[in-house]
Amino acid sequence: MNRILLASAFLLVSISAVFADETPSALPASAVVSPVPAAVSPVPAAVSPAPKVPALKLVEPHLHIARSNIAGHARIALTFDACMGQADERILSTLVRERIPATIFVTARWLKRNPATVAVFLQNPDLFELENHGQNHIPAVDTPALIYGIASAGSPQAVRQEVEGGAAAMVAAGLPAPHWFRGSTAKYDLSAIGEIRAMGYRIAGYSVNGDGGSLLGAGITEKRIASAKDGDVVISHINQPTHAAGEGVAKALVDLKAKGTQFVRLGAVEDTGDDKTTE
Repeated sequence: MNRILLASAFLLVSISAVFADETPSALPASAVVSPVPAAVSPVPAAVSPAPKVPALKLVEPHLHIARSNIAGHARIALTFDACMGQADERILSTLVRERIPATIFVTARWLKRNPATVAVFLQNPDLFELENHGQNHIPAVDTPALIYGIASAGSPQAVRQEVEGGAAAMVAAGLPAPHWFRGSTAKYDLSAIGEIRAMGYRIAGYSVNGDGGSLLGAGITEKRIASAKDGDVVISHINQPTHAAGEGVAKALVDLKAKGTQFVRLGAVEDTGDDKTTE
């Protein structure tokens, strides 16, 4: 029994020593809180409110062209983004075979990978109007942000580089200098719109999203594009040959032509864009 009592006493002494090492006296002086005298009520320190950061306002401008106002002959501008990847021959061959004009927005990255398609564009100047989709397919937003998971340019200087880099690549590929710009995701902040316009570009919005970023099925893509009305600007993609949307785009083009649609390029008609994108 005595041995048990002695062992218990020794254990209590050891535990007390351990806890003594973890008391506030063992903490850094900056972490020790001085006791408040009993006669004085503690007064909480004033906390300054965190400054409010204004929410980033992004716009996705609409664009319309002058209507034909001729029954049965709606005027529509077809625009295609060539972001990265390869050319979609289903769409390209339909445009050439049916002699349907369109405006193609190309990135510098796409141009490097598709010299054969660039040659087709140059061989058909009556069909294709080539315009600027940027250097590296970066959203033309001059504040850091993620848009559909893509990091924006993030500064006015980076926006300018995206625009100018895309234009330089076009000229280097033997294409005419561009007059229109459409940024990745087709979203902008208002200050970036002002910067791009000051560089001399019109900014290409749209009024009909034909293929949902090339992610829609063939059927719904065909219906969306075929529903375009007089004065609409359609956006689709010509760089996703493995996506079902391309099949729907090609079918819709044939449908529209059969209905007597008048296809025009952006540079051939008057237009009206939101958010001072074309003023």
